[in-house]
Formats: sequence, C-alpha cells, structure tokens
Amino acid sequence: MLKSPRYQPKKNRHKKLHADVPNQPAVEMDNRGKKKILVLCTGNSCRSQMAEGYLRHFAKDKAEIYSAGIEAHGVNPKAIAVMKEDGVDISRHTSNNVSEYINLPFDYVITVCDNAKENCPYFPASIKTVHHNFPDPAKASGSENEIMAEFRRVRDQIKTFSKSFIESVANG
Repeated sequence: MLKSPRYQPKKNRHKKLHADVPNQPAVEMDNRGKKKILVLCTGNSCRSQMAEGYLRHFAKDKAEIYSAGIEAHGVNPKAIAVMKEDGVDISRHTSNNVSEYINLPFDYVITVCDNAKENCPYFPASIKTVHHNFPDPAKASGSENEIMAEFRRVRDQIKTFSKSFIESVANG
C-alpha cells in the first residue's frame, strides 16, 4: 500500500522537503523540472562549498545545488571569507556526508577532487558525472597572506568552472 508523501522541516538550508522512502534523507520538492546537482569533495569544507556557492549564484532559481563530502569536516572559515570577498555568502552552508544524499534523484554529480572521484559511492547510470580536480587550498602553506592568496586562486578557478558548467547545462 502506497503512503502519501509526508512533508517535514529539515535543519539545513532547504525549505520544503519530501521523503517518500522511510529512513532516507529528504529532498526538496520540485515540480518545475529543475536540475538537481550534487558537488562532491573529500571533506565538504572548501572546494565543494565554494562550488556550491557559485553554482547557486549562477543558476539562480533554475537548479537545486547540494554539496557533500566523503567525510564532513565543517565549512572552512577561509573559504567563507574569500567567497564573501566576491559577494557570495556561504556562511550558512553545512558540511554534509554523501551518505545523506545517496538515494536522491540527482541529474549531475560533480567531483571537485581526485579523492572524491576515486571514492565516490555508486550512483545510477542515468546521473551524469563531471570531474574537475581543483587544488586543495586547505593544504596551502606559508604566511597568512600566501595561504589566503591560494584560497583566492582556487576560488577563481571554481568560479570560472561553475559559470561554464551552468551555461552548458542551460544550453543543453
């Protein structure tokens, strides 16, 4: 016997949620055909958070963007700072483990580091996968200025990639 969908609040950044499989994560309802995009990285602290921020920025309301990690390390304060410098606020993002999203119907999974690509859980063949390995700014060393310069350099690479990705999805 089929049960009707239940709606429930969730503590993270999504408003209206739908869980039609018991004990599975909820996903935001979508009746407008929006693309669902998951960005994966190792710890969901820097690269995937910046990519989520820019993908949301460029997609506006035309896609639902999520990010997760093979592990969840918390959002890196330096990533928050360099994104704020460019006018994108990721301070309310949460660091999530990919297991929270494993059964959700994504259109795209983007891996932003080799570790995530190599350790990515299985997703159905219908999901398009995209890989771009960005350097990990959290591994930068040197003075505070040198470390922040590396965060900005990686941020700018992710911005360029994200804009191009959203344009390619919109056109095709």
